[in-house]
Amino acid sequence: MRSWQVSQSGSERVWSPRPSVSPDVTQDAVIVVPGIMGSELRDTETGNLLWGLDVRVLERAWRRGDGLQGLHATEEELEGGTGRVSATRLLTRPAWAPFLRGIEPYSDLLGTITEAAAAPEAVLAFPYDWRLPVEHNGALLATAARKHLLQWCLQVEASANLRALCEDRPPRLVFVAHSMGGLLTRAALAREPDLIPDTRAVISLGTPFLGAAQAVAILNGDRANPLPALPPRRMQALAATLPGVHDLLPDYRCLDEGLEIARLSPEIVEAIGGSKELAARALEFQERMRTTAPGLPGHRAVIGIAQPTVQSLRIENGIVHAQYEAFRAHGDGMLRRDADGVPIRQDRTGDGTVYRDAASTSTPSSATYLPVQHGALAKNSTALRYVHAVLTEHDEHLGAPMGSGDLGLILPEEGVMAEQPWMLRVTGRPSPAGVTCRVEDVTTGRSIARPQLSGRDGELAAQITLSDTGLYRVRLDGGGSAPVTQLVLALAPEDLG
Repeated sequence: MRSWQVSQSGSERVWSPRPSVSPDVTQDAVIVVPGIMGSELRDTETGNLLWGLDVRVLERAWRRGDGLQGLHATEEELEGGTGRVSATRLLTRPAWAPFLRGIEPYSDLLGTITEAAAAPEAVLAFPYDWRLPVEHNGALLATAARKHLLQWCLQVEASANLRALCEDRPPRLVFVAHSMGGLLTRAALAREPDLIPDTRAVISLGTPFLGAAQAVAILNGDRANPLPALPPRRMQALAATLPGVHDLLPDYRCLDEGLEIARLSPEIVEAIGGSKELAARALEFQERMRTTAPGLPGHRAVIGIAQPTVQSLRIENGIVHAQYEAFRAHGDGMLRRDADGVPIRQDRTGDGTVYRDAASTSTPSSATYLPVQHGALAKNSTALRYVHAVLTEHDEHLGAPMGSGDLGLILPEEGVMAEQPWMLRVTGRPSPAGVTCRVEDVTTGRSIARPQLSGRDGELAAQITLSDTGLYRVRLDGGGSAPVTQLVLALAPEDLG
């Protein structure tokens, strides 16, 4: 809308039009693709909510023996039958799962993207049944992407204001993909290469393009614990049936065998608690993507760093031992070794779930590194500003550079017990000076504790006791651009096996 300004001409006041300011928005069609467990799931026949539960219902689901039974993949689904479960929308409530830890809702990401779009209709949220194979969901995404771009182009053509935004070029696609969502995007573009010239950019947030060693720990459960808590046991039983979890297995040499580092095999996955058949399909699909999938157009990878992250594994008697270090290799793929012939190790950190080198593709991309936990990447304010900058950039230039940080956060991945003390650990700072920490009740948003950090074994730590069960958010602020956050579930003592 044109506004007017007053200027003085002699003794007269003259009203003249003020130069108009165009909104800083994109003309492109944007698709938001969430990560694993990032879509609300319902039983198609009954309408019952299977995932995306209220915090109290979520807590009970992890405690009850049949609480997650509806999420288990059936034999019919494993043979290709779909439709029993419907993905209705992106996650709107915080969720929590062992090993994956907290999963923040996508409301903030959707809000940021809608703000950067020329109209709300330019933004498509793509929920999907994350239990099923990436290849299956990628095919659905390819179909939805083509339809969304066509519908948006028709709307632009029908509006003079929207057409004015497209003087330089017609609308194209931009994918904003969190975690597994980036794998779906790659699969969609590999399936429908005609989408590639119609895609301006792919923004991946913590996508495990080379898989995640944490997926092996999920399939192994909590076997090392003589009295495993119920949630890890429930998670292992669920994950063993899900193709989607097997699609996250590491696609790099991660198995520490002493003087050699090996790749996973379907037989190894079966021995630690997974499915041999699902692993074989997943590893074959990963190889196909690695060797034949086209590069992601305009790829911008937002990669979490500074968080202690499982990078490799050691297996003894069927028990997986997580290792927070990766192995280095020469350009020809040969392992780097020290003077005694022992493979060289290096802690590359990551986002707490995906280690940093696994979040990049083999093709060149622009990477932005943030000290953020995996589940919070789609909520972190700095990451959101970066997404907004890429969406509204001109002439295909890179978005605004972001700063780096060094705070890492470690919480018990199996959850904690209410009324029992547990330790919170912070890495990256030798002193608590300038570092603040607080614990919030996710349901109410109320701050219920401000742990005092102190030096312990070369890192910072604090002892916390939560008086009640429920889902909590730990917020760590070191004076940087955005805090590091992670969710933790507090259970009752009787939930131990």
